[in-house]
Amino acid sequence: MSANEDQEMELEALRSIYEGDESFRELSPVSFQYRIGENGDPKAFLIEISWTETYPQTAPILSMNAFFNNTISSAVKQSILAKLQEAVEANLGTAMTYTLFEYAKDNKEQFMENHNPINSATSISNIISIETPNTAPSSKKKDKKEQLSKAQKRKLADKTDHKGELPRGWNWVDVVKLSKTGSKDDE
Repeated sequence: MSANEDQEMELEALRSIYEGDESFRELSPVSFQYRIGENGDPKAFLIEISWTETYPQTAPILSMNAFFNNTISSAVKQSILAKLQEAVEANLGTAMTYTLFEYAKDNKEQFMENHNPINSATSISNIISIETPNTAPSSKKKDKKEQLSKAQKRKLADKTDHKGELPRGWNWVDVVKLSKTGSKDDE
C-alpha cells in the first residue's frame, strides 16, 4: 500500500476509536492531539502528532509545544519525547498514532515522575522583582475603573440603540400604570 492509503486507513481507524473521547482532537487530517490525564490533573500533558507525507514509513513529528504544557519543565518534555521517539523507532513502517497515545497513557506516571509544576505567573513576578529590587512601590495607586462583565455589557447594549440612547417609549409602561391607578382613585 502507498503512504496515502495507509494514512487514510489509520485516519478512519482513529476517528472510530476516539469518537466521543474528549481527550482526542483532530487538528487536521494529518495532525492530532491527545490529552494524557484528566482535566484538573497537575500531571496531565498534551501530545501532538503530525504525519509527514511518507508516514508511516518515516517517523511522525512529535510535539509538546501546546499551551496546555506550559507548567511542564523543558527537561521533562524532552524526556517524554525521547521515550516516545524510542516507541516510534520500534513501530516504524506501521500505523503508530494510536500505539503512541496508548503508550503515553500507560506510562504517564513514569513520564511525569520528575515533574514539579511550574507556576509561570510566580516565576515572572519573581524575575521582575529580582531585576528591579531598588524601585519602591509607588504610594500613588491609580483608581481602577470598574469593569463591566460581558453579560452586563450585553444587557446594557440590549437596552440602548446604536448611539447609546434609550429607545423612545422605554418608560411608557410606568406612565400607563400610573394613569390607570390614578383614574381608579378618582372615581
